[in-house]
Amino acid sequence: MKRIFLLVATNFGVMAVLFITFNLIQAVFGITLGGGSFTGIAITSLLFGFGGALISLWMSKGAAKRSMGVQIIENPVNAEERWLVETVRAQADKSGIGMPEVGIFHSASPNAFATGANRNNALVAVSQGLLDQMTRDEVEAVLGHEIGHVANGDMVTQTLLQGVVNTFVFVLARIFGMLISNVLSRGQNGGGYGMGYYLGSTIAQVFLGFVASAIVMWFSRYREFHADKAGSDLAGREKMIAALRRLQMASGEAPDMPGEMAAFGIFGLEVPAGLRRFFTTHPPLADRIAALEAQKYG
Repeated sequence: MKRIFLLVATNFGVMAVLFITFNLIQAVFGITLGGGSFTGIAITSLLFGFGGALISLWMSKGAAKRSMGVQIIENPVNAEERWLVETVRAQADKSGIGMPEVGIFHSASPNAFATGANRNNALVAVSQGLLDQMTRDEVEAVLGHEIGHVANGDMVTQTLLQGVVNTFVFVLARIFGMLISNVLSRGQNGGGYGMGYYLGSTIAQVFLGFVASAIVMWFSRYREFHADKAGSDLAGREKMIAALRRLQMASGEAPDMPGEMAAFGIFGLEVPAGLRRFFTTHPPLADRIAALEAQKYG
């Protein structure tokens, strides 16, 4: 609840700064930004910025079940399923969250993910490939990692962060477009938005969209270290390290997960060093192992 309050407060705080800036531009420089109203822009941006993110969060569990073909374990039929359910139950109790749904999805790639709109109504699912390729100790650590995501509220926090950055992309892009439109139309009669507005706002939105994506991806990588720590706390540090080392052996395989689910998987596709690293959902496995070995969590 505290992190939600801080993100919402930050959002409104920056919106207040933008409101003041918007009016100063008009008052000091005598620029009428296309006759636009900041209140109207802000409301529209909030609706577009948060609307899609919140709807995606609300639908996340159902969408994950359908897109990944997750088979929910309602009544365990064998020892493996019973062990999975009981391990998740024990870790959920230890973490102080409600019992998540537990499921298995059919993929040869070793992976797992957690999702859900809140920490007491989540889903934890593992791939058949992960069960086939890992020992129970390693699977236990992976489950702890996913329970850590749920207990830390990562799905909700990332959704709010996405909403915040989306909002500012919409607002700033439109302000930039109106400024360009005003500069190009000075001395001309007529109101409304010209081509300068549409061209300027489109260019700004594309550029700011990349910046926003980099911010969200940074947070995604940041929370992976903390989910690893949760897995270490719940299952044991050596088990968590062993699980990540096992994943290193499969890191050349592309995780068989849709883009929207890949961020919540236990690992992502490794990419070469460079600019692309800023747009990946997961840190390199070697960095995560080093953090566990050093017990450093940023």
